Amino acid sequence: MRLDDERESQYVEDRRYSGSSTSGGGRFSAGALMMLWPLIRPLLRTKVGWAILAVGFLAYVSGFNPLSLSGGGSQISHPVDRKPEDHEAVFIKKVLASTEDVWEGVFSRYGRRYHPPTLVLFRGSTRSGCGYASAQTGPFYCPSDGKIYLDLGFFDELARRHGAPGDFAQAYVLAHEVGHRVQDELGILKKVHALQAQALRRGDRRRANHLQIPVELQADCFAGIWAHHARKYLEPGDIEEAMNAASQIGDDTLQKQARGYVVPDSFTHGTSRQRMTWFMQGYRSGTLKSCDPFR
Repeated sequence: MRLDDERESQYVEDRRYSGSSTSGGGRFSAGALMMLWPLIRPLLRTKVGWAILAVGFLAYVSGFNPLSLSGGGSQISHPVDRKPEDHEAVFIKKVLASTEDVWEGVFSRYGRRYHPPTLVLFRGSTRSGCGYASAQTGPFYCPSDGKIYLDLGFFDELARRHGAPGDFAQAYVLAHEVGHRVQDELGILKKVHALQAQALRRGDRRRANHLQIPVELQADCFAGIWAHHARKYLEPGDIEEAMNAASQIGDDTLQKQARGYVVPDSFTHGTSRQRMTWFMQGYRSGTLKSCDPFR
């Protein structure tokens, strides 16, 4: 993908070196508990001690790391002002900028204004409006704060573990998450989440999962719309990289790799074929009306 002379998005919050990212995943490990046990044990013997523990727990939930009391902790100790512009981060910022240009243009044709999401770059784990974000969960869009959370290390896993290398595979992943922002702007996420909440209240997790599938397929289709309007940046083989990535992260493919068989009732993103099909649907048409997997 040719983006050498293009601008970088300004809607980026880089937490990789600011101390806002943590490597502990937001929970105590057994080792951390052992470190704190000499402090905790005497507090368990009195009511005042229990009160202190309750306050400490609330402080932890609010972001305070109790390991700092024992000289430990998982906060990254890099200087706050250290922000190296590595190649991968620069590239993804330029991809984000291109999504802004595309969706602003698409929305304007419908007489609407597009509000871009903020991209949060982090390492290990960090806090989001939807709870803790971690490298293990992969990139995601949080409608509560309008931000996309991405640990760039995910792209290494995408290439090595899932066999989907290439810069356009990375661009597709980001464009998919931006697609969720577009859904949010159009009011689609709110409607689906309400239906999912109803299903879960009835104890129907299968229905809740089933409702999520067209959400993800539409985000793939929206990623295709972005690629359609960003053709001037594409190089030979780019679309094939996106199609390969979509294929490698389909529910059926991931489940076969993990357990050797598939459980369709647990699908939440769609099969490899479905993800490839809907990306190409958006890429070929370039229009919002072509992206309706809810029908």
